[in-house]
Amino acid sequence: MAQDSVDLSSDYQFWMGKLSVWDQASTLETQQDTCLHLPQFQEFLRKMYRALKEMDFNTVIERFPTIGQLLAKSCWNPFILAYDESQKILICCLCCLINKEPQNSEESKLNSWIQSLISHILSAFRFDKKEVGLFTQGLGYAPVDYYPGLLKNMVLSLASELRENHLDGFNTQRRMAPERVTSLSRVCVPLVTLPDVEPLVEALLIYHGHEHQEILWPEFFDAVNEAFLQKKISLPTSAIVCLWLRHLPSLEKATLHLFEKLISSERNCLRRIECFIKDSSLPQAACHPAIFRIVDEMFRYALLETDGAPEVLATVQVFTQCFVEALEKENKQLKFSLKTYFPYASPSLAMVLLQYPTDTPQGHWHQPLKHISELLRKIVEDQTCGSCGGPFESWFLFVHFGGWADMAVEQLLMSEAEPPAALLWLLAFYYSPCDGSQQRAQTMVEVSAVLGCLLRLSRRATLSAGDLLAAAGEGRDADPGPPVPQLLRRLLLTFLLRVPGGHAIARDTIALMAHTDEITHEIIGFLDQTLYRWDRLGIEAPGAGELAKELLKELHAQVQQRM
Repeated sequence: MAQDSVDLSSDYQFWMGKLSVWDQASTLETQQDTCLHLPQFQEFLRKMYRALKEMDFNTVIERFPTIGQLLAKSCWNPFILAYDESQKILICCLCCLINKEPQNSEESKLNSWIQSLISHILSAFRFDKKEVGLFTQGLGYAPVDYYPGLLKNMVLSLASELRENHLDGFNTQRRMAPERVTSLSRVCVPLVTLPDVEPLVEALLIYHGHEHQEILWPEFFDAVNEAFLQKKISLPTSAIVCLWLRHLPSLEKATLHLFEKLISSERNCLRRIECFIKDSSLPQAACHPAIFRIVDEMFRYALLETDGAPEVLATVQVFTQCFVEALEKENKQLKFSLKTYFPYASPSLAMVLLQYPTDTPQGHWHQPLKHISELLRKIVEDQTCGSCGGPFESWFLFVHFGGWADMAVEQLLMSEAEPPAALLWLLAFYYSPCDGSQQRAQTMVEVSAVLGCLLRLSRRATLSAGDLLAAAGEGRDADPGPPVPQLLRRLLLTFLLRVPGGHAIARDTIALMAHTDEITHEIIGFLDQTLYRWDRLGIEAPGAGELAKELLKELHAQVQQRM
């Protein structure tokens, strides 16, 4: 490595001298000497690029203080620009010098100067230097004014040509050659973050020829996707859809990028998760079934890997809400059938779950909940319905619309009648989908007993935290253990918020319940989800909403103190 560094420094001095000679003289002998050395000079540029991309800006300036002069002289030499891949390598070298976060005006000026050199290289692809000089001189423009405008015009011209080819693909005489499209995408790799190049990037992504294989350069997809994820480029949804459909690794990386963002961010309330998800453009792009199914499959793996962690479930539900909103915004009538989005689930069940009762009064929730329960139960317990994918696929579809389960809990606690079997079954399935029919029936009996105890407590003049927690153990034998602890905690927490007498003992009860960090985070998640859902459905809960916000704030403070 040390020897390579010495060799590069030696070569650097040699070629700096050569460029100075070539720059000062325009004799026939000088031109011949230039052409004779072009292959070796291009190889030197390759070595230079490999070295530059491994260094930060300060190291580059320290090792090669005259690097700007060397590259500038190369950019203004028409023989170098005309030779093989020298233009592309020069652009790559220049991009290495761009300071992504300029700290002062000098660094910003340097960035502008580098971009002007890149503009010059691009303009040289089509025009002879002397012709450009005479033309601009006749118009009264200096090159410094002309080249940025030339770049914009050239980009717009190429973008227009690509769109015309896309719309008039059957005209083989006017069709752009595949090799030219490939070359354009290759040239754009180091330039995708330049605002002036965005129309060309968009046109390349949308362009479809008649070739059986992908003609765009793979590195082009990578560069565009990375720039989009880092917010260095702005593209319409149609172009992003084309990017992710044509390059699966980019879609997978975009989904993983969202996951990483959600994991690394502290105190992720659902409103913030919703902002992250919408900002990712994934829900909008997921209106195309192929993209939705890939993203949904990644959510499936996340659920399986985390054993159905509440945080992952909540994220799936928020993503689904954003997806449904995007679907409704794009077109009131579905372009694709629901079967294309949920191929392993019952279409009739998917249709019912989609009809979330945003404007329906709480008193009318029972009927759709009963219908959902009946459909699910028939699929899960009827062995002849194997075509619907079995219990897991039905549960996976149901958790996308998990708000229905929360509504079922509230319906059970707000009613003084005998708990409906349909709602009990729905909750037993939601919280423990792997149970068999016998286990699920036992859970329903035990939950019904707990609901009876809670109903009796709600009629008391005064309540205590101890009485409420004891209610969770009433009516059950000592042997079996609690029927789905998470479901019981959800019933108790909903009772605290929805029953007036529960407000006074909410803090004491939660203090007794939250004896582990895991349960504390579960309670935080419940409060956040409840506030989020009430807000979306326009539910007014005087006193309960304020209490939930206060409890949420206090629990967050407790978690911070433990850290």
